[in-house]
Amino acid sequence: MPYVREIIQEGHPTLRKVAKRVDPKELDDPLFQQLIDDMFETMYKAPGIGLAAPQINVSKRIFTIDLHDDDPTHGPFVVINPKFEVLDGEEEWRRDGCLSYVGYVGESLRYTHAVVTGLDRDGNKIRLEGDGLFAHCLQHEIDHLNGILYIDKGRNVHAAADDEEESEEGGEPVASVTLSPSTALRINCVEGQT
Repeated sequence: MPYVREIIQEGHPTLRKVAKRVDPKELDDPLFQQLIDDMFETMYKAPGIGLAAPQINVSKRIFTIDLHDDDPTHGPFVVINPKFEVLDGEEEWRRDGCLSYVGYVGESLRYTHAVVTGLDRDGNKIRLEGDGLFAHCLQHEIDHLNGILYIDKGRNVHAAADDEEESEEGGEPVASVTLSPSTALRINCVEGQT
């Protein structure tokens, strides 16, 4: 049974460490498989579209991703020991937010195309390729595995605006995630501004 784990916040030392490579032998361990299930459960419950293991205080090179759209090439996926095979296309500033930096959004400079390789939960090689938001999310999650948060290289980081303010700015939300008002978390992924 999957469990929701605590998502640690900026200031926690685990978020600033380079995560350790996963030994493929670990994949056979039921506790490792439980970690994967817990990561998906935590990501969905947050709610979010990506989660790296360091965000739940586990310094291992693993992330989950699911854009929650109708495109099966956008998830759900788990990637173990991911690495970039390709980062290309134009670099563009895109709106960014993070489950480990609650209540704020900003902009990050990201490549428009990314290809990531790694292992799936069964130890099979996996290759994810994407453009736009999916490429952005792949880069965001791998940054986490390298101890980097979007606020380290971002700009215009500010308290998250509500949907009405965003609509007035002319942005069309591709994915917008809002928790209860008491948590004040909002992660926006706006095409061209994530």
